[in-house]
Amino acid sequence: MYTVTLWEFAALAAAAILVGFSKTAVSGANTVSLAIFAAVLPARESTGVLLPLLIVGDVLAVSTYRRHAHWGTLWRLFPAVAAGVVVGTVFLLWAGDAAVRTSIGAILLLMAGVTLWRRRTAARAETPAVPAVPDTDGAGARLKAGSYGVLGGFTTMVANAGGPVMSLYLLSAGFRKLGFLGTSAWFFLIVNVAKVPFSVGLGLIDARSLLLDALLALFVLPGAFIGKACVDRINQKLFERLVIAATVLGGLQLLLR
Repeated sequence: MYTVTLWEFAALAAAAILVGFSKTAVSGANTVSLAIFAAVLPARESTGVLLPLLIVGDVLAVSTYRRHAHWGTLWRLFPAVAAGVVVGTVFLLWAGDAAVRTSIGAILLLMAGVTLWRRRTAARAETPAVPAVPDTDGAGARLKAGSYGVLGGFTTMVANAGGPVMSLYLLSAGFRKLGFLGTSAWFFLIVNVAKVPFSVGLGLIDARSLLLDALLALFVLPGAFIGKACVDRINQKLFERLVIAATVLGGLQLLLR
């Protein structure tokens, strides 16, 4: 098993609680968990420890929001995401920790900047920044889904950091809170489970990492229940601001480490 001090385990436990919270309340907030795991454990190996905990959170999120998923969006995203996962796997074969952190941090900050620019432009044009119906049809929407899908697949494979990328896509497409959470829940359950064979093949998941996961999974559950209790108290505008803020924070954490 990994050798960690009591304080380090406490930090990992707090990060596991945040994983559960992010899955049922503010998607993308688990970028903070990613940073904590990478600080306590070897950065590359930390992704293998975190993945099973994310799957536990995904199962809890699906059990809560399964009826609110937009499956047309999911089927449109999956081919591009699969391509991104393959690219991410190849990247991990040669990239070191520093290259991984810098690449992902830069992508997250770029995506946050693009989203803020789009929303400000829409506001100046006196056009609703968030349409009543998710914008998932048309050539432009398909191109956006493809580009975000590849980025999401790449970032989720190399650092479990696909949450912010996909959160920004769902916000830009106009998803409201429950549709956002339901679509995100199913998306990450399917994608994270599909990543397991790749992570095992890369040596990121093994008996040692699973033993630590068995202890930390106990902390994901209360985090998910806290998130479920809080989500109805978070209005749409605050929800979107929290998602973007978590994205920026995660990107800065990765770039500055």
